[in-house]
Amino acid sequence: MAMPVAARTDWTVELLDALPDDGQRYEIIDGELFVTPAPTDVHQFVLSELHARVHAYLRGKSVGKVIFSPADVRRGDRTRNRVQPDLFVVRLTEGRRPKYPFAFSDLLLAVEIASPGNPRYDYQTKRTLYLQNGIPEYWVVNPDARNISRWQGSDDPGEVLSQTIRWHPAAMVEPLLIDIDELFEEALG
Repeated sequence: MAMPVAARTDWTVELLDALPDDGQRYEIIDGELFVTPAPTDVHQFVLSELHARVHAYLRGKSVGKVIFSPADVRRGDRTRNRVQPDLFVVRLTEGRRPKYPFAFSDLLLAVEIASPGNPRYDYQTKRTLYLQNGIPEYWVVNPDARNISRWQGSDDPGEVLSQTIRWHPAAMVEPLLIDIDELFEEALG
């Protein structure tokens, strides 16, 4: 469950880096700290299966590279904004990846595995953050419901998919099609 720690809005990346490595994920949005507990085995199994599919789709192409967290993405005041999407694809330019830590403008896709304790963080806070800052597509994968919610742009009302999800970055000839039932069956049995 991702929760703001306090009403304090003066957190910086430097302060985050000084926190102990306790297995939790610490993110800041406009100086507000959010803490997420270490992921569960279900989260990790689903993430692993999703990563394998996206990685296979992009392998050998000069479009993007898929990454899973912990890995930093920053925006605006890069000292007061650091998030770590569960999985994301960074755009390659002339076959090269952008400078790390990544900017929101470097991403082609951001994906979160739904936090059961605080779904608002993934479905609202992060959705708004990602889409309003130019990430063209955002997914929330829900292992409990075995579905994927998808938004393609900040004006998109979104859709909940339970059979197939299609992702087609502009530079790819063919789209990635993921059978959602198969994804969850492989991940969770």
